[in-house]
Amino acid sequence: MASDRPLLISSPETPRAVEDLPTIPIYTDLAKSGSENPKLASAMDSNNPLGNSANTEPTLNSYFQRSNSSIKSRASRGNSVREVSFDNSGTKPPRHGSRGAESDGFSMSQRELSDEDARLIYINDPGKSNERYEFAGNTIRTGKYSILTFLPRNLFEQFHRLAYIYFLVIAILNQLPQLAVFGRTASILPLAFVLLVTAIKDAYEDWRRHRSDRVENNRTALVLGDEGFHEKEWKNICVGEIIKISANDTLPCDIVLLSTSDPTGVAYVQTINLDGESNLKTRYARQETISRMSQNERMSGLIKSEKPNRNIYGFQANMEIDGKRLSLGPSNIVLRGCEIKNTAWAIGVAVYCGRETKAMLNSSGAPSKRSRLESHMNTETIYLSGFLVSLCTIVSVLAAVWLRRHRHELDYLPFYRRKSYVDEGDPKNYKYYGWGWEIVFTFLMSVIVFQIMIPISLYISMELVRIGQAYFMIQDNKLYDEASHSRFQCRALNINEDLGQVKYVFSDKTGTLTENKMEFQCASIWGVDYSGGTTCIPGDGFSAQVDGQVWRPKMKVKVDPELERLSKIGKQTEEGKHIHDFFLALAACNTIVPMVVETPDPDVRLIDYQGESPDEQALVYAAAAYGFMLLERTSGHIVIDIHGERQRFDVLGLHEFDSDRKRMSVILGCPDNTVKVFIKGADTSMFSVIDKFSNMNIIRATEGHLHNFSSLGLRTLVVGMRDLNSSEFDQWKLAFENASTTLIGRAALLRKIASHIENNLTVLGASGIEDKLQQGVPEAIESLRMAGIKVWLLTGDKQETAISIGYSSKLLTGNMTQIIINNKSKESCKKSLEDAIVTSNKLMTQSGVAQNTEGTSGTAGTPVALIIDGTSLVYILDGELEEQLFQLARGCSVVLCCRVAPLQKAGIVALIKKRTEDMTLAIGDGANDVSMIQMADVGIGISGQEGRQAVMASDFAMGQFRFLVPLLLVHGHWNYQRMGYMILYNFYRNAVLVFVLFW
Repeated sequence: MASDRPLLISSPETPRAVEDLPTIPIYTDLAKSGSENPKLASAMDSNNPLGNSANTEPTLNSYFQRSNSSIKSRASRGNSVREVSFDNSGTKPPRHGSRGAESDGFSMSQRELSDEDARLIYINDPGKSNERYEFAGNTIRTGKYSILTFLPRNLFEQFHRLAYIYFLVIAILNQLPQLAVFGRTASILPLAFVLLVTAIKDAYEDWRRHRSDRVENNRTALVLGDEGFHEKEWKNICVGEIIKISANDTLPCDIVLLSTSDPTGVAYVQTINLDGESNLKTRYARQETISRMSQNERMSGLIKSEKPNRNIYGFQANMEIDGKRLSLGPSNIVLRGCEIKNTAWAIGVAVYCGRETKAMLNSSGAPSKRSRLESHMNTETIYLSGFLVSLCTIVSVLAAVWLRRHRHELDYLPFYRRKSYVDEGDPKNYKYYGWGWEIVFTFLMSVIVFQIMIPISLYISMELVRIGQAYFMIQDNKLYDEASHSRFQCRALNINEDLGQVKYVFSDKTGTLTENKMEFQCASIWGVDYSGGTTCIPGDGFSAQVDGQVWRPKMKVKVDPELERLSKIGKQTEEGKHIHDFFLALAACNTIVPMVVETPDPDVRLIDYQGESPDEQALVYAAAAYGFMLLERTSGHIVIDIHGERQRFDVLGLHEFDSDRKRMSVILGCPDNTVKVFIKGADTSMFSVIDKFSNMNIIRATEGHLHNFSSLGLRTLVVGMRDLNSSEFDQWKLAFENASTTLIGRAALLRKIASHIENNLTVLGASGIEDKLQQGVPEAIESLRMAGIKVWLLTGDKQETAISIGYSSKLLTGNMTQIIINNKSKESCKKSLEDAIVTSNKLMTQSGVAQNTEGTSGTAGTPVALIIDGTSLVYILDGELEEQLFQLARGCSVVLCCRVAPLQKAGIVALIKKRTEDMTLAIGDGANDVSMIQMADVGIGISGQEGRQAVMASDFAMGQFRFLVPLLLVHGHWNYQRMGYMILYNFYRNAVLVFVLFW
């Protein structure tokens, strides 16, 4: 249980506008095409951001990149279009873009709001908010059926099986007296039984969805009324109402923060249900609203926000309060499904409710999945029906010939007897309607007699076989996860055999391929590699004395004995000074929140480092293991225990990471009254801003170590620093204050200021972090690749993170040519795709020529890996460029899509489903993977640490990614083979019976 002692008064973010900036597409080598979609962030304005404690910029996602040095030699073989520079002069018109598509919903997040595009929300006045527009209520509905639509819709779905239509026709024909070969009731019962069983199964599944909806809609939240906050059911919450959320509560709708329990307005949220990440993220309330809510005033104001869209990473709005116009951005909104953590309470105003929330807009409805084998059986049914018609035609023609030949003998022929002699008087015809009708009735009766050509029992047999197959899969110990004690779950019985026909696997990264646990592995400091190899042993853990208690890090880190010894020397030697500065940078240059956790021993406390990025957590834990323990962080300072000596550093400024700089920096006022800038970032960006007079031997050694680290699949990071004199600091401070209070072009100005100060750096060293893969992932991917299955990685993480995991999981290999597409406009996307297709075709052509020259056989050419970001997919998945993306991706061995929204994942799956007959499989573990799982032919949920939304939406569920190999290559193979043999047996058996009757 966390202590009540607050250790963080987080710095509010420097204000930042959320507008797109001028961009110019240029063509660069592939090795340099590493930029990604910038993280949109907006922050709180302050009239004097440096004159008070609220002086630092917003929390950021730290940036880590696998070294590109191993790629550069191959990158020259192809070109890519990338989004590049921002014109600091601001003379060019901005290009608007977003991480989604308003074609259905993404293009709004970076535009300037107009009255036509905006929706007006009156704070604490839901009546007036809904007066002009009828906003959606907060009720959600995920069920497929209602009481009125269940029967027609379910029957419609079931009769997609053409055999059912066939048997329905047979049953109808058997109701006619002239054709009643079997009993009328007997002909209906088999079909009715099959339909009833399937309907009951579908009704039960949908009832569970409706039950979940009722539970969700009937949850309660605190809503501000005339007499204070009172409980109100979620389904009755309206846009404009003020809501209070307590710690560990889930957000009922999308809200803009107005105040929190923290005096600086910070709130920590967990977005596990949105993007699958369990790390804490920071959101902020504006200072102007914090003061109003703290004084218990009845707050009123107007929020002009963008229309609902699916972009979970972007938000743009303006708030008018007390005559002031304040800008709002992604850091001021908390989305439905998020949970408040480490914050006693938070108050916000509802801006999107129900189906208009970003979470619901990214949730596609539950689809109806049918086995590919059943679809093939529909085709076979048509063929067999045609064959059956041929047989019946032959029978009717022969009957016509027989009737014509024996037309004079029909009155007394045995077994026929046209005349009835039962009644006295002249005999009458007995069920004889003339020669023509007799032929028609003979044809129809033949259809009824030969109906077993298409066996209705086959569908019952298939269901029984699938039950047996599910039993084998569930009981397979090779699919049992000992860590979570979970067995394989078969949640959809009708697609078991599809597992053996999968051609494409679409996988999430975090929690699916990885355990989402970062581990510090090695460091290079001042040209010396301290990877240590086998000499690294688990350290006992550094501890600090605080108020008579022993504080130690919650997580232990492996330490290098030699590096640990040198870190204790301090600044007495040149080597010790560099090591000191390196670990000080790791402990200070981050936005980690130290939380004190109680233990059974009252004299011992554990420090749990919380933050948005698990990479930053790993670095801070590593610094603590080497004696640099972060104890406290407030808006204006941090406290670090350095080998038993507690030191306070003033945080004078913080420049967040962005995809142009690929760095973050913190400006510290040190105890010796010096001002230093500590910077960490990607190697390509850090080496471009080093001091020209630096020791080049150190630089070259560090680059070599980075190459070694990256070849091991580690996430690499370069650390540097520089000293600031008083004039440089004063100049930066003035420029920072001016940029922080600018409403238009704020992001560009802050980026320019950061670039000016992040220059002439001294490189301290580099670090290597392992994003720990799940057990057996590289071997599983290699096995799938050998089986001819293509694996695509779809993740919301940064591009460099995805590439790093691609190498460590063996998804990417050293002989692959990478094509990287990062664009911010439709035109540049089109040009980039055209260039990439030309490059890919050229590589395949060259590979084919080489193979012919060498006399080799096979189809394997130069493997190509396509890496594309979510911003580019915004324009590509609009429709016009989809075909070009498909043509490019089809020829690639691997496709990595990074920074993609949940619905974009589904769009990528649909791209393949629409244009090929290949079977697709999607696997994920978070709520952000639900749309992808439901879109694929086969959906698999990982029952991991990120909730059960993916499992609940999946067709199958299991504990580890590596289980895909026995599932697809063993069970899938046998399922398909057994089902295929059983279907063929039924068809041939019935064909024999029909031919006997025919003969």
